[in-house]
Amino acid sequence: MSDATARAAELLKSHRASIDRLDAVLVYTLGERFAHTQAVGKLKAEHDLPASDPAREATQIARLEALAREAELDPEFAKKFLNFIIQEVIHHHKQHQK
Repeated sequence: MSDATARAAELLKSHRASIDRLDAVLVYTLGERFAHTQAVGKLKAEHDLPASDPAREATQIARLEALAREAELDPEFAKKFLNFIIQEVIHHHKQHQK
C-alpha cells in the first residue's frame, strides 16, 4: 500500500467515524423531538385541539429552508425532510385523539 493510499484510508476512516457520530446525534435528536411532539399531541387531544396546525407547519418549513441555506444544505431536501417528520407527528397526534 502506498503512502497516498494509506493516507486516503485514514481519511476515509475519519470521515466514516464522523458520519457515525452524526447519525447518532440525528437519531437522539429525533427521539427528543418526538418526545416533545408526543406531549403536544396529548395536550391537543386533552383540549380538543386539531391534530395539525397548517400555519405553524408553513412557518416551520420556511424557517427550516432558511436554516438549510445557511448550512449549505439543499433547502428542497430540508423541506421534504421536515414534511416527512410533520406527517409522522400528525399521525401520532391523531392516534391520541382516538
